[in-house]
Amino acid sequence: MDSAYRYEQDTLYCEQVALADVASREGTPCYVYSKSAILRRLRAYQEAFGSTPHAICYAVKANGNLSLLRLLAEEGAGFDIVSGGELFRVLKAGGKASSVVFSGVGKTADEIAYALDQGIYGFNCESEGELALIDTLAERRGVTARVAVRVNPDVDAATHPYISTGLREHKFGIDIAEVEAVYERARALKHLSMEGVSCHIGSQILDPAPMLEAAGRLVALAQRLREKGFDIRHLDLGGGVGVPYRPGESSPSITEFVTALCALAEGSGLRVLLEPGRSLVAEAGMLLTRVLYRKRNGKKEFVIVDASMTDLIRPALYGAYHGILPLRRAHRGVIRADVVGPVCETGDFLARGREIDNVLPGDLLAVCTAGAYGFAQASNYNARPRPVEVLIDGDNYSVIRTRESYDDLVRGE
Repeated sequence: MDSAYRYEQDTLYCEQVALADVASREGTPCYVYSKSAILRRLRAYQEAFGSTPHAICYAVKANGNLSLLRLLAEEGAGFDIVSGGELFRVLKAGGKASSVVFSGVGKTADEIAYALDQGIYGFNCESEGELALIDTLAERRGVTARVAVRVNPDVDAATHPYISTGLREHKFGIDIAEVEAVYERARALKHLSMEGVSCHIGSQILDPAPMLEAAGRLVALAQRLREKGFDIRHLDLGGGVGVPYRPGESSPSITEFVTALCALAEGSGLRVLLEPGRSLVAEAGMLLTRVLYRKRNGKKEFVIVDASMTDLIRPALYGAYHGILPLRRAHRGVIRADVVGPVCETGDFLARGREIDNVLPGDLLAVCTAGAYGFAQASNYNARPRPVEVLIDGDNYSVIRTRESYDDLVRGE
């Protein structure tokens, strides 16, 4: 649990706000985020780079709330996007197009054209077909597009297979054994500036060794490309460090990780881009939910809450672990139970076989480490309105997204 969250006299606080008060006023399910926790992590990345030329490009896919994007933009962050819609959100939040890097394996012509028209910093390209398309669209506009080829370095990220992206068997990037030939063929594309090299081997990596191994391979590749006459100016080294979800887990030090990256790039003159998402917002967020019922089937105990896989799908999708805490400690002992939601799917659970406080209907719970890939993956399955989002700043909070209504469910139909 992040230091922004703590118990005072058995009541869980975020900064100086009692979360039970937020749940009472705004209802549940409810996402809450700590402003101080987000800024502390962003500043840790920024300060660790020191004098090394760099850019911290927040991965918008982790959480694209406009207020959070605005907060990060005001603190000097750039943005890593994977769709035209994410670019729209960044611009709507006041972010600068010139601070945006466009990643992703399946960019459409319309998305590329939109990004070129807005003047983004550059593209991380994942295939020769994409390079050719960007060149054609840039030529029509009389501009030159800055690009980096995303390299698949064949490094095992040792993370969940759904979020591992750096092996030859994955759809992302171009095999490092073939990438120099791709750069050579791209010389014929006159409206591309081949200024960068990119890689991203996966998310939620708790051992930085694979990321540093991939970064070392990229630095060496950049040097070889320079020797062949390519004006390589930047390295995009992908995401940030992982975060602890389970008891006993610990995350790598942001400072130590970035310092090691800088040492690899030292003397190269290369600008280093990093795209943290989860490590900026995951621990800063919690999902508040209310206990609806207690139920027993044979020896199996169920705690039924009003949050579901439509609000937080990570447990159902990845088998992900999220800590669950009471907003008010009642000291009734503990139980072992499945914490489940109202959705008509057996896979609708937030925890299975978990020891939690002996809660009763009406009690409030916090699902921890939910700031990343929580609301971002929320849905309206079972015609459930998506939850309210709240940003806490000291002893105040503000609603940064209103709870959806039933009318919102049918808007546009």
